[in-house]
Amino acid sequence: MDTKPNIRGNIVEGTTIAPGTGWSRVLKKGEMLRIVDLEGKQAVDFLCWNADDYEDRYAAADTMKINETGIFLGKGTTLFSVGLTPLLTIVEDSCGFHDTIGGCCSTALNKFRYDVDQQTGCRENFLAEMAKYGMGKRDMAANVNFFMYVPVGKDGEMDMGPSISKPGDFVDLQAETDVLTIISNCPQINNPVNDYNPTPVEVTVWQPN
Repeated sequence: MDTKPNIRGNIVEGTTIAPGTGWSRVLKKGEMLRIVDLEGKQAVDFLCWNADDYEDRYAAADTMKINETGIFLGKGTTLFSVGLTPLLTIVEDSCGFHDTIGGCCSTALNKFRYDVDQQTGCRENFLAEMAKYGMGKRDMAANVNFFMYVPVGKDGEMDMGPSISKPGDFVDLQAETDVLTIISNCPQINNPVNDYNPTPVEVTVWQPN
């Protein structure tokens, strides 16, 4: 049974993002973005910037401090920038416990941690999408990982998964200003964040009535 709220408004984009690939779009203030984990247990790496000032990027630490909800993001969380601009608010969420401390995988990190060569990651996907907007390595920031569960143990250790998301789990975000959003549908196969099997996700952008 489909438990996702109906989309009411004008759909401006509907896209399936293949595993290991990127996607980007500028959301206009008030527009909605839905991300659906089609098969479950798929990490969706996510970055965002104030579309009018790319130096005003997502700020993980300030987002956690301002929302006072700990290290996990969920319904009601507003994502803030380094300039304390409200960027996006999570208005619906069927999964919860979205990570904002684990960061992204990369070719270098895969080599360092798993001794695999030339295995690209979310960092490379981010940079490829960022280049379309004239940005580069200096514009990177710590990212959100939707549907990725990274609990911290009593001794401070991090556990990179496995994910707790189910097929069809979704998150809806509303743009609080014009926002550049970039997704990397995580290709990681060396740890359990994608259950060792990256799968597609779906995004829908719409203007509410």
